[in-house]
Amino acid sequence: MRVLKFGGSSVADATRISRVLDIVEAEAAKDRVILVCSAISGCTDSLIRIGGQRDAALRSSMIAALRAQQEGAGVLVRPAQIVRRLFTGEQRRQVETELDSIFEDLSAAKGEQCVPFGEILSTRIIARKLNCEQLSAFWLDSRRLVKTDGGKLVEELSYKNIRAAIKPHSQTRVFVAPGFIASELDGTVSTLGRGGSDYSAALYAAAVGADSLQIWTDVPGIMTANPRQVSSAVTVPTMSYASALSLAENGAKVLYAPTLGPAMSSGIAIEVRNSFDPSNAGTIVCKSDPAQVETWVGVTSTDDPGSGLSTLCLVSEAVRVPEIACERMLACLQENGVRVEGKPWREGDAYFARCSTAFIKEALCAVHREFFENASLGVIDVFLAGYGGVGRSFVSTVTAAAGRIASRTGKSIRIVGVSNSRSYMIDPGGISPEQLEQRLRYGKSAQNYAFIDEIETLSARKAVFVDCTDSHDIHLRYEGLMRRGINIVTSNRRSLAVPYAQYASMKATARENGVFFRYDTTVGNALPILESIAGRANCSDSIVAIEAVISCTLNQIISRYDGSRGPSFASLLREAHESALTEPDPRTDLGGKDVLRKLLILSREAGVPLEASDVEISPMLPPEFFDCGIDEFFAKLEAWEQNFIDLEDELDGKGMRQRFVATLRRDKNRPLGYRAEIKMQHVGPSDPFYWVTGTENVTVIRSEQSAPLIIRGAGEGTRLAASGIIRDLLQ
Repeated sequence: MRVLKFGGSSVADATRISRVLDIVEAEAAKDRVILVCSAISGCTDSLIRIGGQRDAALRSSMIAALRAQQEGAGVLVRPAQIVRRLFTGEQRRQVETELDSIFEDLSAAKGEQCVPFGEILSTRIIARKLNCEQLSAFWLDSRRLVKTDGGKLVEELSYKNIRAAIKPHSQTRVFVAPGFIASELDGTVSTLGRGGSDYSAALYAAAVGADSLQIWTDVPGIMTANPRQVSSAVTVPTMSYASALSLAENGAKVLYAPTLGPAMSSGIAIEVRNSFDPSNAGTIVCKSDPAQVETWVGVTSTDDPGSGLSTLCLVSEAVRVPEIACERMLACLQENGVRVEGKPWREGDAYFARCSTAFIKEALCAVHREFFENASLGVIDVFLAGYGGVGRSFVSTVTAAAGRIASRTGKSIRIVGVSNSRSYMIDPGGISPEQLEQRLRYGKSAQNYAFIDEIETLSARKAVFVDCTDSHDIHLRYEGLMRRGINIVTSNRRSLAVPYAQYASMKATARENGVFFRYDTTVGNALPILESIAGRANCSDSIVAIEAVISCTLNQIISRYDGSRGPSFASLLREAHESALTEPDPRTDLGGKDVLRKLLILSREAGVPLEASDVEISPMLPPEFFDCGIDEFFAKLEAWEQNFIDLEDELDGKGMRQRFVATLRRDKNRPLGYRAEIKMQHVGPSDPFYWVTGTENVTVIRSEQSAPLIIRGAGEGTRLAASGIIRDLLQ
């Protein structure tokens, strides 16, 4: 027989319950199953409030709200919603009648007697659904089977009751039992405490001598640390009962400590699995192997609020020289600026140190790096915002080049979070590229930058936030990330072409918090333009001028245009617009706005605090083209074609070409000491801009002490952008 336990997050709504049923059906095909479930996520808290409500009228309205899906119950998903999703027709009517009876009992319950109804509701619904699926399910009332005396489990009587309840039902494939709840010897309903559903599952497993005890939760097993505190935490494949007990007793929340007792005494292995990723093997907790090699299992902590101190606990197995562990722990904490109160000490295979609660995250990260992370291979954790063309290319390039990156740099890039405009997901253990699309599809809502909100709650110092979006305002969240020790790499030029005060503040915040802020791909894609400008400016080789042809869209159209001998200018622009090579309104490109953003970035990298208002822009078209609708604009552009033809013929006669050039040139008569402009220029064969074709970019950097530097290359392409982002990450 197999015992499966599912927590509240696993049965939080109809979709998740359906996933649970799929897992149960697969296990029931192998052997009979006892399914133990917690209450629907949030339901227990609501029932506690109902039990504590003295006002009868208000209490009744709270129960009605929980029953009838009205506001006021305090839970996000209510039983009625789940029933409507899982059942139809006569089956739904039968379940609703059963729920009515349960809610009548709830109305009659007093105080703490209300609390167990969350588990009763969830398991009754699930048992009904299993029977509808012809899986032969039988509901077990844990209140009658699991017995306590003064709150303490009466073990043998509970085991006897469980076996007696199951024995008559030899043909039943699935038994469904509420976790957490029990009763005193006099029949008064009691509970096994928060986390008690794990304990319930262990009791059922021990009572029937189960072959397997599976604890299904919302994390991928027991991890080397709490991933919300240590982003580099990974799943531990196997550990001993003793190690799991040490972690549970000292702050780890995945497994409820009393669960270990019944499993350990019966020799039943515990599998801790992720209900959102059933293919993941998770963690197996079992009897230790005497021949086991030295292993570090996990690090956790508990707080002592009254003292302002926390106790850090490092758990090991089969450590050969345990005395050294305390010395290593002390040394790594001191090296990371964490003051230790007293000396670290050892109790069996667990090692302890006390430090200020204010620095416990830093302490956990320091110990985790020392004992669990491969020093020979530095792992760079990446939170990726934007999963469009560039974001997808980044993921595929990182995957394809992983071996080469590791062998040449000693570093590994691990994607731990991804967000698009609709949803996001975070997995501190790393996200498999093969599963990324599917997991993102079922991720959390990304509205209002919830992705960044969650990142800020994690202890993700030294991780990198990679912005591949085209957002206008995401830069407003950069400084908050930086203050939490998170580095920024962005290809979003809108985030840099902001008022200079905001730009300077972001740069200052990065310096003050010891993080990097890199954005080389915002101008010239993977070309080393910004680093070349900054390198000269930072070395006192003052920039005299920067001249750049950096609009990939206009470069491609202008270099393809051949007057009367080819397609019209309007048709070339329309083609680029339909191929998404232009901004949504192509006049953004023609009016020089995109080039303006790039010129601001170039100038600021040269040390010139340029604002958009300081730049003189001469659009390539008259004003009347910019104050009409898009259809009228294209009509006017077709009518303007003869002007384009005449200019092209004139330039051909002179052996010249036109290029849209952004220029920053020293001018002592200007307030900033520089003149900035964007306009169409006519250039001859001796000018490097003459030879620009397609989406190429050319930038000429002139400085006081060096010869002009000409940088030319492809300025467009998602794979090139991805490569540039990776270069920024690995610097």
